[in-house]
Amino acid sequence: MKNRSELREVIMKVLYQIDMFNEAKVEYDINDLIKEQLEVENSFVNDSINGILTHKEEITKLANKYLNDWSLDRLNKVDQSIISLGIYELMYTDTPSVVSINEAIELSKKYSDEKVTKMINGVLDKIYHEEEK
Repeated sequence: MKNRSELREVIMKVLYQIDMFNEAKVEYDINDLIKEQLEVENSFVNDSINGILTHKEEITKLANKYLNDWSLDRLNKVDQSIISLGIYELMYTDTPSVVSINEAIELSKKYSDEKVTKMINGVLDKIYHEEEK
């Protein structure tokens, strides 16, 4: 059984695949993409991916609001996936804010460079302080 951190990595990979397929105009089934990454069905993964896709517009707006002279679509797809997951967890789940932010930072440290990790941290921190109810 994977722990939550590993599951977040699965979510990031599936979001990345979805972005790539959408860009290439390739048809796909979200459930198949999830099954390729996970042997066992997991509601955390399913709910997160579907939630992020459902709230994509709001998540993008929030990211762009705090990206200071940048926009989400200028980041690479992996970083877009990480920041989207972080924002989704902050705004739409019961996950403690500090956990949401730390998990996004850890994913970013593994897959991005230090500058991007700092940027993601800054965006999520601002959203946490200014947006979260």
